[in-house]
Amino acid sequence: MSRASTQVWFRSLSGNARGALFMVVAASLYSVMAALIKFAGQGLPVIQILLVRQVVMTIIVAPAVVRSFPGSLATRNPGLQFLRVVAAIVAMVCGFGALVHLPLANATAIAFSKSFFTTIFAIVLLGEVVGWRRWMAVVVGFAGVIVMAHPGTGEFSVYSVLAVVGALAAGFVMVIIRYMARTDTPLTILTYQAIFLGLAVAGPAIYYWQPPTPSEWFALVGVGAVGYVSQMANIMAYKEGEASVMAIFDYLRLIFAVLLGFYAFGEVPDLFTGIGAVIVVGSALYTVHRDTRRKAAIAGEAKA
Repeated sequence: MSRASTQVWFRSLSGNARGALFMVVAASLYSVMAALIKFAGQGLPVIQILLVRQVVMTIIVAPAVVRSFPGSLATRNPGLQFLRVVAAIVAMVCGFGALVHLPLANATAIAFSKSFFTTIFAIVLLGEVVGWRRWMAVVVGFAGVIVMAHPGTGEFSVYSVLAVVGALAAGFVMVIIRYMARTDTPLTILTYQAIFLGLAVAGPAIYYWQPPTPSEWFALVGVGAVGYVSQMANIMAYKEGEASVMAIFDYLRLIFAVLLGFYAFGEVPDLFTGIGAVIVVGSALYTVHRDTRRKAAIAGEAKA
């Protein structure tokens, strides 16, 4: 398939279907980043991991920022850009801490309460209309997450609380991205976070700095590089699709987390994990199938 025909095929998809493809890329790379964070966090402070991540991302986006300057910094939402940075700091510090101290799949599963927060924020702040079928898809998908996590094998830890707080902040960030993507480019959105989030955490990160080993340096740089690509795909997903639908496809991160947890950290999935995975994937596929059929029906009526 040529590049031109691929572009034609891609644009023929519904907005939610296009967003879903971006979300699959974002979800898989996010899981790789999570595994690198868990590895680096065994010997380094979370705030140090976050700083290096932002420095790497800033270096990556610098050429594009310079080429597009001053357009790369042109935003119609300076207040929201600041608010997003604050919310992102909360989400990342809490989320990174949970990834380091909880099993990879468990931390990812708890974080998926973000989908409820995203849907609620999308309704209240963006005025998105969510039908009962989509609500059911969200609930069923989250039920799959609960099945996979099946908590109760240990005491409820502070890191579980951190994961929930991080999910709340992350859900808010996703809706802000959806709103800003109407007027700001993905590069602008990412540039503000890369620069200003890094500046915000630089002080405490330097204070708690620990000299990394070569393997830890590899993980730190990988967190930034993989995180950049993942976040760009995530931004494009929310630009193409509705926030409440993209939240459902974000569940795919859990599938990848289970696989990486097994191969990288020896975390063995059980029957509950398999059942939950089927529920999660089924919920996501149902959503894109229904949306694609609806678009085809509308197109057919327009031609009639």
